[in-house]
Amino acid sequence: MILKVKNISKIGGVVKAPPSKSYSHRAVILASLAKGTSKLYDMLYSEDTLASIRVCEALGAKINRTNDYLEVIGTEGKLHNSCETPIDLANSGTTLRLMTSVSALSDNEVVLTGDDSLKTRPMGLLMDALGPLGVETKSLNDNDKAPILIKPGYAGGETNIMGNVSSQFISSILISSPLSEHGTKLYVLPEFKSKPYVNMTLDIMRKFGIKTLKGYYLKHESCDKNHQSCRIDEYVVRKQDYVACDYTVEGDYSSASYLLALIAINGGKAKIKNLFRDSKQGDKYILDILQKMGATVVRGDDYVEIVSEGNLKAIDVNLSNAPDLLITVAVLAAMAEGTTNISGVAHARVKETDRIDTTCRELEKLGCKLTEREDGMSITGGVTSGIVDSHGDHRLAMAFSLFGLKHDIEITNGEVFDVSFPNFIESMAELGFELELKDE
Repeated sequence: MILKVKNISKIGGVVKAPPSKSYSHRAVILASLAKGTSKLYDMLYSEDTLASIRVCEALGAKINRTNDYLEVIGTEGKLHNSCETPIDLANSGTTLRLMTSVSALSDNEVVLTGDDSLKTRPMGLLMDALGPLGVETKSLNDNDKAPILIKPGYAGGETNIMGNVSSQFISSILISSPLSEHGTKLYVLPEFKSKPYVNMTLDIMRKFGIKTLKGYYLKHESCDKNHQSCRIDEYVVRKQDYVACDYTVEGDYSSASYLLALIAINGGKAKIKNLFRDSKQGDKYILDILQKMGATVVRGDDYVEIVSEGNLKAIDVNLSNAPDLLITVAVLAAMAEGTTNISGVAHARVKETDRIDTTCRELEKLGCKLTEREDGMSITGGVTSGIVDSHGDHRLAMAFSLFGLKHDIEITNGEVFDVSFPNFIESMAELGFELELKDE
């Protein structure tokens, strides 16, 4: 379907940010591993998080959605796969990565698969790191990608993993570690990208009763061509049990970036509720970015206010700890005066798409002047009207819709925002930006 602008009225107002996708995934998985019954309030029910709910049910959790909360009766860490066929995770890379480790806690084999896009996601790094922990996995197509067979057995012990590909690999091992036979010690080798996402994982693990020791040391051997010492992060997770709790999911800074960027690009004033000042989310960095580009941002305890005159200026920005902001920042850059340099996001090439490549190719369709680099891009402000394709990437569809504030824009395969922000059209409309989906 085609996503396009239906109407633009006075831009601004008050809207609630959608619940965090990252925390919603983690909440239902941890509650499913816990002893007792958890109530999860303000859960996000998107295509991705529904995949996590389905796989948790398949492995033995009893889950009931009420009007007020998601009730999860946990398995006490005793998982059993009730599916005789592979468990379909659709397009949810987060579910695949987090549940590959968790599935080893089952008393029988588990096969995780998904759609054609999910089957392109590299998983070899995680599978290799699980081997020393006694976890046996196999890519059924022998390409280190889904479908993945996970055999029962999780001894624990020591392992290491590179930190520059996906923080979800690290979170996956941490989440499953307390229920291993002997606990684990995990070394994260440099460079450690997207560390805030791992901090989010540790944060919610604490809420469900898990204590983790973390530290680091400097390796003084030559770690790079400049003979610099490098930092090795260390996580120690002893054997322990998850405990059920009542948990409220906070608002999502990643999704809120589109609401905030709407005001920044057009001009106006808005208040976005359910965004917490003390959030562990790395994508909170969008507030600093918008300030540097010329908007005024006020941070409340549980809200953000933004005021803009719509005159954005170019900046240099490193998104190594907030790769999900890449496409939003690229769109802001294309609507700003000057040349913006985005760096530090080579790991964005292994998301739903190669986000550096697809973002550059679609911006070029709109006449944008840019230079693509391995870890980012330089974008000179200025675009024209046109038709772009989402490539099935929810973040591209939502971010590129913002061009509709000042240009005629159509986005094919535009319905994919359901992956992370099902109420995207309704939330944008509350701020005066009305979008619609039409058949192609």
